[in-house]
Amino acid sequence: MARLAAAMEASSLPMLAAARFLSPPPLLPAPSCPRWTLPCVRAGPQTLEAPEAPKPPRPSPRRSAVAEVKDSPDPVAALARFEDVLQTQDCNIILRHCGDTRRWDDLSKVFEWMQEHGMTNAASYSSYFKYLGLSRNPARALQVYGAIQDRSMRVHVSVCNSVLGCLVKNGRIDSSFKLYDEMIREGLSPDPFTYSTLLSGCMKLKQGYTKAMGLINDLNSRGLQMDSVIYGTLLAICASHNYCEEAELYFQKMKDEGHKPNLFHYSSLLNAYSENANYEKAELLMKDLRSSDLTPNKVAWSARVMLTTLLKVYSKGGLFEKAKELLTELEASGFAQDEMPYCILLDGLVKGGKIREATMLFDQMKKKGVKSDGYAFSIMISALHRGGHRKESKQLAKEFEAENATYDLVMLNTSLQAYCSTNDMESVMSMLKKMDELNISPDNITFNTLIRYFCNAKVYHLAYKTIEDMHTKGHQLNELVGVELTPQTTDLDLCSHVMVQLGKAGFPSEAFSVYNMLRYSKRTVHKSLHEKALGILVPAGLLKDAYIVVKDNAELISPPSLEKFARSFMASGNINLINDVMKALNRSGWRISQIDDAFISYVGAFLMNGNKLIDF
Repeated sequence: MARLAAAMEASSLPMLAAARFLSPPPLLPAPSCPRWTLPCVRAGPQTLEAPEAPKPPRPSPRRSAVAEVKDSPDPVAALARFEDVLQTQDCNIILRHCGDTRRWDDLSKVFEWMQEHGMTNAASYSSYFKYLGLSRNPARALQVYGAIQDRSMRVHVSVCNSVLGCLVKNGRIDSSFKLYDEMIREGLSPDPFTYSTLLSGCMKLKQGYTKAMGLINDLNSRGLQMDSVIYGTLLAICASHNYCEEAELYFQKMKDEGHKPNLFHYSSLLNAYSENANYEKAELLMKDLRSSDLTPNKVAWSARVMLTTLLKVYSKGGLFEKAKELLTELEASGFAQDEMPYCILLDGLVKGGKIREATMLFDQMKKKGVKSDGYAFSIMISALHRGGHRKESKQLAKEFEAENATYDLVMLNTSLQAYCSTNDMESVMSMLKKMDELNISPDNITFNTLIRYFCNAKVYHLAYKTIEDMHTKGHQLNELVGVELTPQTTDLDLCSHVMVQLGKAGFPSEAFSVYNMLRYSKRTVHKSLHEKALGILVPAGLLKDAYIVVKDNAELISPPSLEKFARSFMASGNINLINDVMKALNRSGWRISQIDDAFISYVGAFLMNGNKLIDF
């Protein structure tokens, strides 16, 4: 029995071991231990507690310092407190924060502090130039770049790309190319982004296509490859300079090299077709686009861009019925909620001489409640003005003025022309006041419109003040040889006419001031201008000023005018300048035709004073 019991016990061990994982353990009898023999331990209630969440790591001193400087109203003072903690990359984070939040003053102060403490690197300069471009401060970018002493920093491709981008973004295209040439001489190794930046500026240059080809040749000579961005920029350049065939070639070359065209490429080529109104190729391109997986209908913005560009093709090509159908399609798709599609068709109708149809479309646009920022009004006001409908042009300008508080320079110039053509002085002055209130700087069109208006109104002192303001603001002065003011003299400057009229009105000093503005302008003035000025100054007795005119331009002045000046000068008794006058006259080949008593008298007085007369 003992052996059987032992065998049974041995055979049951594995079963018990398995049962421990399959069933709950048997209940044990509660111990009956007296209090005085064994301590009784009360088991606390067992609850299932969630694991304690890990505590977030404490921010490092550098990270805390960066956060505090970002939030500080005086970042430079905060930087000084953490100078021993922060590193250059931390300062770059702070610099970019100032730029992202448009704190332009703080941006420059932080950068200057970084320079003073030797905590700048290529990323610092690159970021700073980028934000100077956004804040419209290219002059500061040029100043900072020019002051960089470290040659390796000056030719660092990221730094160079950033400062070039700043210049291009702000329209300083010529300066960007000059600087690029300087960078190349110093050892810059440009990358594709460098070329892409400069190419984007070529779109704004008159000879932009030629300049772009030079850049592409340079890129190829360096063994660099054109990417889809560069191809897109090239297509846009071709479109803006009316190189349609070249745009087609680049579009095909891009595809041959394995670059898949996107909507921007299609849009640029479509723009090229719009420049010469090649609607047949434009329609084929749209068909090709719809067959691709870039179907613009899937994306509202791209669909609108492509259809609006096609509308431009039809409008420029004079296909107004197709253009109207497409405009209806744009309206039905909800893509004509602003004025741009209407403006494209309005501009085409106006240039095609269809003023009545343009007026009807403009009225429809207004009835539909399409918001206008002034572009459509500007097109119609100018069209009515050129068509001789000056009363209607003025009424439209008044309508816009009554409904809109904001203007841009184009709309201001357009309204100004409408008011000037109807001799509405009150409205003209209202526009000038609005220009000051909105801080809009006048351009050559503004000045020429005002000068012509003041001349027609015979308010020559205001015309003179306008010319003076034009010169002070750095605008180019030209002259108008004729004196008759007609609508056909729109593009001619009126300065010489104003000079003559000022002389006739008894303002010779102001006339001489206009003469000097014209004489020292960059353009070559007409040779008759000098004789006109002399004809004003001599009768007014301003002989010293007349001498200045003769001294520099005697060979361009007729002998009768020179003789009249000489005799007037002798009669004035100005002995001290007689020798200089004679020299000027002698250089021109002029000779005294008759020795009169006045000439002998004043020459004698000149010699008696111990002077020596030049030998004639």
